[in-house]
Amino acid sequence: MFDVKWIRENPTAFDQGRARRGLPPLAEEIIGLDAKRRAAQTAWQEMQAKRNELSKQIGQLKAKGGDAAGVMAEVAGLKDRMGELEAEEQKLAAALDDLLLRQPNLPAADVPDGADETANRIDRTVGAPRNFAFTPKQHFELGEGLGLMDFEAAARISGARFVVLKGALARLERALAQFMLDLHSGEFGYTEVAPPFLVRDNALYGTGQLPKFEEDLFVTKESLWLIPTSEVPLTNLAGDSIIDEASLPLRYTALTPCFRSEAGSAGRDTRGMIRQHQFLKVELVSIADPDQSDAEHQRMTACAEEVLKRLELPYRVMTLSTGDMGFAAQKTYDIEVWLPGQNAYREISSCSNCGDFQARRMKARCRKAGEKNTRFVHTLNGSGLAVGRTLVAVLENYQQEDGSIAVPDALKPYMGKIEVIRRA
Repeated sequence: MFDVKWIRENPTAFDQGRARRGLPPLAEEIIGLDAKRRAAQTAWQEMQAKRNELSKQIGQLKAKGGDAAGVMAEVAGLKDRMGELEAEEQKLAAALDDLLLRQPNLPAADVPDGADETANRIDRTVGAPRNFAFTPKQHFELGEGLGLMDFEAAARISGARFVVLKGALARLERALAQFMLDLHSGEFGYTEVAPPFLVRDNALYGTGQLPKFEEDLFVTKESLWLIPTSEVPLTNLAGDSIIDEASLPLRYTALTPCFRSEAGSAGRDTRGMIRQHQFLKVELVSIADPDQSDAEHQRMTACAEEVLKRLELPYRVMTLSTGDMGFAAQKTYDIEVWLPGQNAYREISSCSNCGDFQARRMKARCRKAGEKNTRFVHTLNGSGLAVGRTLVAVLENYQQEDGSIAVPDALKPYMGKIEVIRRA
């Protein structure tokens, strides 16, 4: 969400930021719509003042025994016109709000320009891919070979893009989630939260999924929405509030299922667990002092990276280009894990600094002690990590020639006495 006053004062900067995202100029249209809204509002206020003045005249005329019919007729006419102006102003305000709500955040100055992912910048690569003495398999081949990953059963129950995990693989997924939560809450100071999985419209408007991405979401008959990520409820914990700046940053983590329709992804990752309608994710959210959000962004990314370091999985960190960033992001680091079965790096976490973009939408502010003025907080979110994709990475990187899976050392305390996962 944008401040219309800022757009009026900085139309060129606004349109230049949009151009970096490959979008056409919009400042003139926004300013024009806002001017009409303010004109209607001003006209209403002027009529209100005149109506008040005429109402006094009516009282004075009646007190003197004079004829107030003409003045009363004029007041009635003003009342009708004021009702029309009020409806016009509300219509213009709604159109302006809808237009602004559909516009993405402007990229930070140091984000690389580019039309798509080909312009993303590799910042660092950590760990070397393992040299296999055999041709490594993809995760779904391994899981099905173990008899512990069943896509056919899931399809019978729910349709495409679902999976049933069994036995040691189900336990391995649970172990990964527990390991991540323990790390983020125990060592990195995130407060663990168990949030609702169903949210109202306003929560999704606040984080930017609505109105633009409605087709990507699942909604119930009761008009509650299944969360696409726990970023939604966690970030909204700061909504409609004024936070003491001394208490910032607020850091939250949660393990939740995430639900996505995957609209527009037909034909992409149709096999396996990479792109599903339901998946587990450990989320990281920070509500930060505006002056500290850049440092918080670096810290959050490092927390997500540490999961991969302890699992000894090779990965790289990318800075996304202007054409590849998400809707609400000002700047995004993607962490991509190496998948030997695919012979490729694949995204496993996105860590984004949204600046005050979401905070304006959800009215999340902060204030220094003893001061009256408030300012909008900065919000950040990141995967710490996507549990299903981490499971995929463990399977492919820890596979053995006979199709069994060695359990990473970091997960052994969570796996009972299981050190190698073999066919049931």
